[in-house]
Amino acid sequence: MRYAPSQALATKGLDAASVAAYDVGTMWTRHELRRESFIDYASHWLTEPEATEWFAWCVEHLDWEQRAIVAGGKEVMQPRLMAWAGDLPYRYSGQTLEPRPLEGRLLSLCERASEAAGEAFNHVVINRYRNGRDHIGMHSDAEFELGKDPVIASLSLGCERTFVIQPKDKRGRKQSKRFPLEHGSMLIMGGSFQHRWRHAVPKSGTEDERLNITFRLLRGPPGWRWWDAASEE
Repeated sequence: MRYAPSQALATKGLDAASVAAYDVGTMWTRHELRRESFIDYASHWLTEPEATEWFAWCVEHLDWEQRAIVAGGKEVMQPRLMAWAGDLPYRYSGQTLEPRPLEGRLLSLCERASEAAGEAFNHVVINRYRNGRDHIGMHSDAEFELGKDPVIASLSLGCERTFVIQPKDKRGRKQSKRFPLEHGSMLIMGGSFQHRWRHAVPKSGTEDERLNITFRLLRGPPGWRWWDAASEE
Protein backbone atom coordinates (compact mmCIF):
# COMPACT_ATOMS: atom_id res chain seq x y z
CA MET A 1 0.00 0.00 0.00
CA ARG A 2 1.03 3.67 -0.35
CA TYR A 3 1.47 5.65 2.81
CA ALA A 4 3.15 8.75 4.17
CA PRO A 5 6.17 7.91 6.36
CA SER A 6 4.93 10.41 8.94
CA GLN A 7 2.13 7.97 9.78
CA ALA A 8 4.65 5.32 10.76
CA LEU A 9 6.97 7.76 12.54
CA ALA A 10 4.17 9.11 14.68
CA THR A 11 4.05 5.73 16.41
CA LYS A 12 7.76 6.05 17.23
CA GLY A 13 7.23 9.20 19.31
CA LEU A 14 9.36 11.43 17.07
CA ASP A 15 8.85 15.18 17.22
CA ALA A 16 7.25 17.14 14.39
CA ALA A 17 10.59 18.35 12.99
CA SER A 18 11.91 14.81 12.69
CA VAL A 19 8.72 13.65 10.99
CA ALA A 20 8.85 16.54 8.54
CA ALA A 21 12.50 15.86 7.67
CA TYR A 22 11.63 12.25 6.98
CA ASP A 23 8.52 12.95 4.92
CA VAL A 24 9.80 15.55 2.47
CA GLY A 25 9.77 14.47 -1.15
CA THR A 26 9.54 10.74 -0.50
CA MET A 27 6.65 8.34 -0.82
CA TRP A 28 7.07 4.80 0.41
CA THR A 29 5.41 1.51 -0.38
CA ARG A 30 4.88 -0.86 2.54
CA HIS A 31 4.77 -4.59 1.83
CA GLU A 32 3.16 -6.39 4.75
CA LEU A 33 4.55 -9.93 5.08
CA ARG A 34 3.66 -12.96 7.17
CA ARG A 35 4.36 -13.13 10.89
CA GLU A 36 4.63 -9.41 11.69
CA SER A 37 7.31 -8.70 9.10
CA PHE A 38 7.40 -5.91 6.54
CA ILE A 39 9.44 -4.23 3.82
CA ASP A 40 9.26 -0.49 3.13
CA TYR A 41 10.49 0.61 -0.30
CA ALA A 42 11.16 4.04 -1.81
CA SER A 43 12.14 3.84 -5.49
CA HIS A 44 13.78 7.30 -5.57
CA TRP A 45 15.09 7.85 -2.07
CA LEU A 46 18.02 9.63 -3.71
CA THR A 47 17.54 11.69 -6.85
CA GLU A 48 19.27 10.35 -9.95
CA PRO A 49 22.09 12.94 -9.97
CA GLU A 50 22.76 12.43 -6.25
CA ALA A 51 22.66 8.62 -6.54
CA THR A 52 25.14 8.70 -9.44
CA GLU A 53 27.46 11.03 -7.53
CA TRP A 54 27.33 8.74 -4.47
CA PHE A 55 28.13 5.72 -6.64
CA ALA A 56 31.23 7.41 -8.08
CA TRP A 57 32.39 8.62 -4.65
CA CYS A 58 32.10 5.16 -3.08
CA VAL A 59 33.98 3.44 -5.91
CA GLU A 60 36.81 5.98 -5.71
CA HIS A 61 37.17 6.58 -1.98
CA LEU A 62 36.25 3.40 -0.06
CA ASP A 63 38.76 0.66 0.83
CA TRP A 64 37.49 -2.40 -1.04
CA GLU A 65 38.32 -5.96 0.00
CA GLN A 66 37.38 -9.46 -1.07
CA ARG A 67 37.11 -11.47 2.13
CA ALA A 68 36.76 -15.11 3.08
CA ILE A 69 33.67 -16.39 4.87
CA VAL A 70 32.59 -19.79 6.18
CA ALA A 71 29.77 -21.30 4.09
CA GLY A 72 28.63 -24.92 4.21
CA GLY A 73 31.36 -25.71 6.73
CA LYS A 74 34.23 -24.53 4.54
CA GLU A 75 36.02 -21.26 3.88
CA VAL A 76 35.23 -19.58 0.57
CA MET A 77 35.87 -16.16 -0.94
CA GLN A 78 32.88 -13.86 -1.08
CA PRO A 79 31.68 -13.38 -4.68
CA ARG A 80 31.74 -9.57 -4.32
CA LEU A 81 33.88 -6.81 -2.83
CA MET A 82 33.04 -5.03 0.39
CA ALA A 83 33.86 -2.04 2.59
CA TRP A 84 32.50 -1.02 5.99
CA ALA A 85 32.60 1.49 8.84
CA GLY A 86 31.51 1.51 12.48
CA ASP A 87 32.93 1.86 15.97
CA LEU A 88 32.03 -1.71 17.02
CA PRO A 89 33.31 -4.97 15.49
CA TYR A 90 30.73 -6.96 13.55
CA ARG A 91 30.97 -10.74 13.33
CA TYR A 92 29.07 -12.89 10.82
CA SER A 93 29.70 -16.02 8.71
CA GLY A 94 32.93 -16.81 10.55
CA GLN A 95 34.56 -13.43 9.97
CA THR A 96 34.88 -10.26 12.04
CA LEU A 97 34.87 -6.77 10.57
CA GLU A 98 37.18 -4.78 12.79
CA PRO A 99 36.14 -1.23 13.79
CA ARG A 100 36.69 1.52 11.23
CA PRO A 101 35.75 5.17 11.76
CA LEU A 102 32.28 6.12 10.58
CA GLU A 103 32.84 9.74 9.67
CA GLY A 104 32.56 12.42 7.02
CA ARG A 105 30.26 11.84 4.07
CA LEU A 106 29.49 8.26 5.01
CA LEU A 107 28.38 9.38 8.48
CA SER A 108 26.08 11.99 6.94
CA LEU A 109 24.50 9.33 4.73
CA CYS A 110 24.08 7.04 7.74
CA GLU A 111 22.31 9.83 9.61
CA ARG A 112 19.92 10.32 6.69
CA ALA A 113 19.17 6.60 6.63
CA SER A 114 18.57 6.69 10.39
CA GLU A 115 15.98 9.42 9.89
CA ALA A 116 14.27 7.39 7.18
CA ALA A 117 14.06 4.21 9.24
CA GLY A 118 13.52 5.73 12.68
CA GLU A 119 16.58 3.81 13.96
CA ALA A 120 19.92 5.13 15.24
CA PHE A 121 22.22 3.24 12.87
CA ASN A 122 25.91 3.04 13.83
CA HIS A 123 27.35 0.56 11.31
CA VAL A 124 27.57 0.58 7.52
CA VAL A 125 28.46 -2.30 5.17
CA ILE A 126 28.89 -1.69 1.44
CA ASN A 127 28.80 -4.59 -1.02
CA ARG A 128 30.17 -4.04 -4.52
CA TYR A 129 28.75 -6.32 -7.20
CA ARG A 130 31.20 -5.90 -10.09
CA ASN A 131 28.90 -7.66 -12.58
CA GLY A 132 26.05 -10.16 -12.60
CA ARG A 133 28.32 -13.00 -11.50
CA ASP A 134 28.83 -11.31 -8.15
CA HIS A 135 25.96 -12.17 -5.83
CA ILE A 136 24.89 -13.04 -2.28
CA GLY A 137 23.04 -16.22 -1.37
CA MET A 138 20.03 -16.74 0.86
CA HIS A 139 20.71 -15.57 4.41
CA SER A 140 19.30 -13.52 7.27
CA ASP A 141 20.91 -10.79 9.34
CA ALA A 142 19.96 -12.16 12.74
CA GLU A 143 23.20 -11.89 14.73
CA PHE A 144 22.49 -11.47 18.43
CA GLU A 145 24.25 -8.12 18.65
CA LEU A 146 21.64 -6.65 16.29
CA GLY A 147 18.94 -7.11 18.91
CA LYS A 148 15.62 -8.94 18.98
CA ASP A 149 13.91 -7.47 15.87
CA PRO A 150 16.55 -5.49 13.99
CA VAL A 151 15.67 -2.81 11.47
CA ILE A 152 18.05 -2.84 8.50
CA ALA A 153 18.06 -0.31 5.67
CA SER A 154 19.54 -1.01 2.24
CA LEU A 155 20.43 1.65 -0.36
CA SER A 156 20.96 0.50 -3.97
CA LEU A 157 23.23 2.35 -6.42
CA GLY A 158 24.09 1.40 -9.99
CA CYS A 159 22.46 -1.19 -12.20
CA GLU A 160 19.13 -2.72 -11.22
CA ARG A 161 19.36 -6.12 -9.51
CA THR A 162 16.68 -8.42 -8.11
CA PHE A 163 16.17 -8.82 -4.36
CA VAL A 164 14.59 -12.18 -3.48
CA ILE A 165 12.99 -13.06 -0.14
CA GLN A 166 11.80 -16.45 1.09
CA PRO A 167 10.13 -17.58 4.34
CA LYS A 168 12.39 -19.63 6.60
CA ASP A 169 9.79 -22.27 7.48
CA LYS A 170 9.59 -25.28 5.16
CA ARG A 171 5.93 -24.74 4.31
CA GLY A 172 6.66 -21.27 3.03
CA ARG A 173 9.83 -21.82 1.04
CA LYS A 174 7.93 -21.87 -2.25
CA GLN A 175 6.39 -18.50 -1.42
CA SER A 176 9.35 -16.41 -2.51
CA LYS A 177 8.91 -12.78 -3.55
CA ARG A 178 11.06 -10.71 -5.89
CA PHE A 179 11.76 -6.98 -5.81
CA PRO A 180 13.66 -5.05 -8.51
CA LEU A 181 16.02 -2.63 -6.76
CA GLU A 182 16.42 0.60 -8.68
CA HIS A 183 19.27 3.10 -8.76
CA GLY A 184 18.87 5.39 -5.73
CA SER A 185 16.21 3.25 -4.04
CA MET A 186 15.98 2.46 -0.34
CA LEU A 187 14.57 -0.78 1.09
CA ILE A 188 13.93 -1.17 4.82
CA MET A 189 13.43 -4.58 6.47
CA GLY A 190 11.57 -4.45 9.76
CA GLY A 191 9.45 -6.25 12.31
CA SER A 192 10.41 -9.92 12.67
CA PHE A 193 11.75 -10.04 9.10
CA GLN A 194 15.27 -11.27 9.96
CA HIS A 195 13.88 -14.12 12.07
CA ARG A 196 11.11 -15.20 9.69
CA TRP A 197 12.57 -14.56 6.22
CA ARG A 198 15.78 -15.00 4.27
CA HIS A 199 16.97 -12.77 1.45
CA ALA A 200 19.41 -12.88 -1.47
CA VAL A 201 20.66 -11.07 -4.56
CA PRO A 202 21.08 -13.88 -7.12
CA LYS A 203 23.31 -13.91 -10.18
CA SER A 204 22.20 -12.12 -13.32
CA GLY A 205 23.43 -11.60 -16.88
CA THR A 206 24.49 -7.97 -16.47
CA GLU A 207 28.06 -6.74 -16.92
CA ASP A 208 27.31 -3.51 -15.02
CA GLU A 209 28.16 -2.70 -11.41
CA ARG A 210 25.90 -2.26 -8.41
CA LEU A 211 26.61 -1.01 -4.90
CA ASN A 212 24.48 -1.96 -1.91
CA ILE A 213 24.91 0.17 1.23
CA THR A 214 23.35 -1.41 4.32
CA PHE A 215 22.80 0.36 7.63
CA ARG A 216 22.56 -1.45 10.97
CA LEU A 217 22.40 -0.68 14.67
CA LEU A 218 24.95 -2.81 16.54
CA ARG A 219 23.81 -2.87 20.16
CA GLY A 220 27.01 -4.49 21.43
CA PRO A 221 30.20 -6.29 20.36
CA PRO A 222 30.30 -9.95 19.25
CA GLY A 223 29.00 -12.07 22.12
CA TRP A 224 26.45 -9.47 23.24
CA ARG A 225 23.00 -11.00 23.83
CA TRP A 226 19.80 -8.98 23.75
CA TRP A 227 18.08 -11.18 26.34
CA ASP A 228 20.96 -10.64 28.80
CA ALA A 229 20.59 -6.89 28.39
CA ALA A 230 16.82 -7.13 28.87
CA SER A 231 17.24 -9.05 32.11
CA GLU A 232 19.47 -6.29 33.52
CA GLU A 233 16.88 -3.53 32.96
